[in-house]
Amino acid sequence: MTFPPRRIVTGHQDGKAVVLIDEVCANTKSRRPGGTTCVLWSTEGYPVDNTGEEDASLREVPIALPNGTVFRLLKIDPHYEPHMHRTDSVDYAIVIEGECDMQLDDEEQVHVKAGDVIVQRGTNHMWVNRGSESCVIAFIMIGAVPAI
Repeated sequence: MTFPPRRIVTGHQDGKAVVLIDEVCANTKSRRPGGTTCVLWSTEGYPVDNTGEEDASLREVPIALPNGTVFRLLKIDPHYEPHMHRTDSVDYAIVIEGECDMQLDDEEQVHVKAGDVIVQRGTNHMWVNRGSESCVIAFIMIGAVPAI
């Protein structure tokens, strides 16, 4: 897959469906060597407001929003510097390309590969790429009550 990906966002103008954005995702960041993220979209509040033309990928968001959602891609290069973390969210994760290990507390590990789906429920974890190819994971993160 090409990273960052092409992103197409629809909306409404004069009561009709239109394409508001069609571009290569510009909101890429690297917080540590070997890892790159791209926020594709985010929302705040429920129900979500689908009016307006603001590009919700450009607003500054933490890893997860307490009362919202974040749609993000993570590209993990080989030998990425992992870090143990947890988020106050339920994360629907889909491995798009490559493979890596999800490490939990007490070093429990699960190997994941393209096509695998993970439901991360506010648990302590980190992503470890011991392979020779990059791994790309799509995350849909929905704000949740802290698990601990």
